[in-house]
Amino acid sequence: MKASEVIEQRRPAWDRLEAMCETISKKSSRSMNQVNDFAMLYRDACADLALAESYQLPAGTIEYLHSLVAKAHNQLYRSRTVDWQGLFEQIVFETPRQIFREPCVHIATLLFWGLFFCSAFLAYNQSYWPTFAEDVVGAEQLESVNSMYSSFEGRNWSENAFMMGFYIFNNAWIGLSCFVSMLPILPGLVTLSYNAISIGTIFGYMFRPDQGLAGEHFRTFVTAHGPFELTAIVLSAGAGLRIGLSWLITNGMRRRDSLIVNARNSLPIVLCAVALFVMAAFIEGFISPAPENIIPWWFKGIVAIGSSALLLVYFVILGYPWTRNEI
Repeated sequence: MKASEVIEQRRPAWDRLEAMCETISKKSSRSMNQVNDFAMLYRDACADLALAESYQLPAGTIEYLHSLVAKAHNQLYRSRTVDWQGLFEQIVFETPRQIFREPCVHIATLLFWGLFFCSAFLAYNQSYWPTFAEDVVGAEQLESVNSMYSSFEGRNWSENAFMMGFYIFNNAWIGLSCFVSMLPILPGLVTLSYNAISIGTIFGYMFRPDQGLAGEHFRTFVTAHGPFELTAIVLSAGAGLRIGLSWLITNGMRRRDSLIVNARNSLPIVLCAVALFVMAAFIEGFISPAPENIIPWWFKGIVAIGSSALLLVYFVILGYPWTRNEI
């Protein structure tokens, strides 16, 4: 192909990139689609510049591409003040709506909570499968959990602060394992199912009336932080599944581009999961371990109800695609 034909073939993309440079420079905020299109055009222009230099296209064309790439680079990476209004709308409106309509989050939610409640029911009600809890998690682990909650003396503030850091690390590890294992899809589904069955089984077993004081202490400890922590696990799995499926469902894009776009779109879901893990760790560090004479169970129940209501408002009420005037 002649140099003139190459230039004419690529010229519309260069013109579009140059027009976007002018448009974006006049705006304080940019939509996700604009950023994706701009980044793709910028990357293609960089490739065109490399090819132009390799095949020794006309000096004017090379100089023009140098100027265009530099201009686009400055627009893409230039420092800018924080757009607080845009950030507020992203957090309060766009993120919950994205999560509400995200099918991968729906899949993770149904899988986790379905297995969780089934396992909890079978572990609690011994009439259907008397040895279910022992068969699923093992008698040794059940004994370990029972022994852990047999005494519940509380901790001082320094110990609570240390344990909060430990819970953040532990929760992050669970969320990260669900997220990363979802990238090849099948291992992630297995990991999420394993966590749902294990946690549900322990919940059902420890809520049995015959667990006595250990069961009472367990209920007192897990009530307050449970909603945030378990929801964060589901969101981590949903975000990972979104990226994992991008290798298979590309919607006409190249696989690498599909991966980049879906990874970027999954970022708000991941950040929500991180925020919930941190809030759960704070509650688990300072409120959950408090003995009855300091923080009674009814107060922890109020925290759990308030947490659940907050999740409902954010992910369902704000997430539902109302028009702005209806919110």
